[in-house]
Amino acid sequence: MDLLLPATGETLRMVGLATLFTVLGGLPLGVLLGHGPVGVRHLLGLIVNIGRSLPFIILMIAVIPVTRAIAGTSIGTDAAVVPLTIGAIPFFARLVESALAEVDPGLSEAGHAFGASRTQIIARILLPEALPALIRGLTLTVVALIGYSAMAGVIGGGGLGYLAIRYGYQRFETDVMLATVAVLIGLVQLIQLAGDRLARRLDRRR
Repeated sequence: MDLLLPATGETLRMVGLATLFTVLGGLPLGVLLGHGPVGVRHLLGLIVNIGRSLPFIILMIAVIPVTRAIAGTSIGTDAAVVPLTIGAIPFFARLVESALAEVDPGLSEAGHAFGASRTQIIARILLPEALPALIRGLTLTVVALIGYSAMAGVIGGGGLGYLAIRYGYQRFETDVMLATVAVLIGLVQLIQLAGDRLARRLDRRR
């Protein structure tokens, strides 16, 4: 427990910060992917597809110079937030684009008929109507970030992944490995349950 609790706290810190930055970057990116100018949509779509095509373990190594420039180091909990965010933003942006595309087009047409601008339609119609789907997408993103954070332990990212590799794998301590897996499963279950309940509560169609 002396090892497990601090490692769990590090994982929660990594995932929490990465989630915050992912929403800040991925939400406007997803809006632009679905409702930006045509040229912007094509360019951003290409960039997002490139980002999503890289396995996370390769992405972590590839962005080490960026991580070092931002965090001052390439190892540790705070440093791991950089590749986690870079890896999650394209994923979440596509989910945002998909959520907005599911909104009834008639609502946007009604907004146009009343003289609303594109920005007003997005802010006052599309985003509120897509909120349940956005919550579900964010839940998927957080779950993915938990898995990414475990992989960050390979390059010294800290958290439960580092604990599993350092003690469970390298020292053959099976009990540590099993405890780490149990905590990761518990975190995923709690986040998925909370996300599903919140999405159902916000769904106006129910």
